Formats: sequence, structure tokens, C-alpha cells
Amino acid sequence: MRFAYVGVQDGREIHSSGEAADKFSLTRTLKTEGITVLSAEPEAEKGRGLMVMINEKFSSVSFKQKIFFIGNLSEMLSAGLSLTRALKVSGKQTKNPKLSKVIATISEEIDKGGTFAGALGKFPDIFPHTTIAMVEAGEKSGQVPQALAIVSTQMMKTYQLRKRIRGALTYPAIIMTAMVGIAVMMLVYIVPTLSATFKELGAELPFSTRIIIGVSDFLSAHYLIALFLLVAFVVGLFYSYKLDKVKRAFAWGLIHMPIIGNIVRQSNSAITARTLASLLHSGVDIVASLNITERVLKNPYYKKILADAALAVPKGQNLSAIFGLPENEKLYPPFVGEMMSVGEETGKLPEMLLKLAEFYENEVDAVVKDLSTVIEPFIMLIVGAGVGFFALSMIQPIYEVGNNI
Repeated sequence: MRFAYVGVQDGREIHSSGEAADKFSLTRTLKTEGITVLSAEPEAEKGRGLMVMINEKFSSVSFKQKIFFIGNLSEMLSAGLSLTRALKVSGKQTKNPKLSKVIATISEEIDKGGTFAGALGKFPDIFPHTTIAMVEAGEKSGQVPQALAIVSTQMMKTYQLRKRIRGALTYPAIIMTAMVGIAVMMLVYIVPTLSATFKELGAELPFSTRIIIGVSDFLSAHYLIALFLLVAFVVGLFYSYKLDKVKRAFAWGLIHMPIIGNIVRQSNSAITARTLASLLHSGVDIVASLNITERVLKNPYYKKILADAALAVPKGQNLSAIFGLPENEKLYPPFVGEMMSVGEETGKLPEMLLKLAEFYENEVDAVVKDLSTVIEPFIMLIVGAGVGFFALSMIQPIYEVGNNI
């Protein structure tokens, strides 16, 4: 990095520039030349434009970018590079301005004598609790590269699991969105013409037809109000989801939904098992691992089980006994508790949890691959019902008018 600095040499003030890894390296180098640095500022910071500042402020760091950063850092440390050197290289490699600035801040914290885990902990919105905990355990055991490799693997598996589920739900979402869009277009452009014809002929309209015409008239005459109501509904859903009661209701609905409920149970089982396995393998104690895993999970019902386990384990209760409770087996399949029990009996709990994670990841993968095929008939039924309702409502009056003539 190139710095513009102000220094003093032999009583004279010097304004110049120089290259160094950071301000501390620059100060040390210039001191050997008899120059006392008064201030130093990266030249890139002085000359950067408004767009760069906006990018740093409002850009986000994607999950994929985090995986690449952690994975590359692990490889460089394993190859023998120092942590500060590896961070400098990672900062140059990334094209994300926000991540680049975060890496630079982490590097500065380490240069000042801080720990790597402590530096990562300053950015909890970017680095999850699992990453920070595993890095901290790696620093204590002197195995930071191995800890980062485990973090990278765990994050990649989570990313792939989420990607599969989202990919499977994309097709139904597109179909439903297209269906709603076509319905709105028909209500705005086609129904008003038919409505005018019915009024001219004085036809007696069925109740379903009157509903469609009423909605069409409202959209045509008050489209701004309709747009405002739609925006208000979406914003209301967004903010209401932050309420605990709404979150629990939504989570309950997902768990008990046909097909989707099974995916929710298996995916949460996979995430729980892999996160616990990664933390325990890195040397994090079991209570801390349970607390961190609780924060990783999103579903409040699963979070409660992990919170209960974190309270029960210090009292001498086995982890398998907690997950094997009848009320908990409605969320975690009985196989989870059985595998945990085997792991506890053999003293290989992390290994059993890892096998458990792989099993449910494969199960989710198999279900998701066939999800589009399973959901497609339901989508066709919904589309058919919608088209049938519209056709019956609008065509029936036409036949009645024809019969009267």
C-alpha cells in the first residue's frame, strides 16, 4: 500500500510518499532513515471518489465471498504464509470494496496485537458465530489453518444446501408470479370490455361474475390505491415477520406443510449436526457449541431445543436424551437421537454428528431433486382451478344471453 506521509528530518518538515504493508511498517522503515513520521494516510484513501465510498458503505458481502475468503486464507496459512501476509494477499484479491476494507481493519487489529478471533468478532454481521468460535479454538490449540478449513467446509455445505432448496422452489414461484400477472392483465384489459357488453344487454350476472367485475372496476378506476395497498401489504408482511408470534406461526406452518415440512426437518437436522460437529471437532466445549448452533438456526422451535439442551447438559443430562424426547422427535427425526447416543457411548460424538449431517444432506438433496416433479401437479391444479373459475364466471353469462336471444 502506498502512503502519503508528513515527517521531520534534521528539523525540516518533509512531505513525501512511500510503500509499506501498513502505517507501522512505514514508520519503522523511515525511522531507520532518520525520519520521524508525524502523519501518514493511504493515497488510495485521499484520492478515492464518491462511488467508492458509497460502495464501501452500502455494498454487502455475499455468503459465497465469505467462503472464498475463509478457504483461501486456510490454504495460504497451510502453505506457510503468516496471518498478516495472508490477509494482505486476500485484501488484494477481493473485488468487493466492503470486504476489502473489513480485511484491512482485521489486519490492523492483528498488527496492534489483537487476536484473529477478536478482530473477526468486530464484524458479527459478516462473520457468523460459528466462524469466530472455531477460529478462537484454533488459536488456543495452535491449529488456525485446520480450524479455517473446517469453517470453509461447513459454510460450503450450508451454502449448497440452501442453494438446492431455493432452486427447487424457484419454479413454483415463477409459475405463481406469472399466474398473478396474467390475472391482473385480464382484469384490467379484458374484463372491462365484457362487463360493458353485459351492461348493454342487461344480463343477470352470477355472484362469481359480479366479484370479478367488481375487482376489475376497482383496479381500473383506482389503480394507484390498489398499488398503494399492495406495497402496504408487502411492507406489513416484512415488518410483521420480525414479531416473535408471527415468526413462530410461520415456522409452525412450514413444519406442518406437506412435503415442505419434511425438507424443513431434514435440513435443520443437517445444519444442527454439521455445526455441532464442526465446533466440537475444533475444540469448542459442548455448551458453547449448543449456544452457537442455536444462533445459527432460524426456526424458533429448533432454537428452543438447542437452548434447552445448553441448560440440561451441564446438569449431567445426555445430549441424546434431550433430542430423543417425544416432543422433540416431532422436529428432529428419532435417528438423530440414536446417532448421538452411539457417539456418546463410543466417545466419537463429533464423528457421528458429521455422518448424521452427511446423511440428511443427501436426503434433502434426493427430495429436492424430485420436488419440482412432486409440486408440478399441485401447481397445475391451482392454475386449472383459477382458469376454470374465470372462464365459468365470464362465459356463463354469455351463454345465458345467447339463450335468451
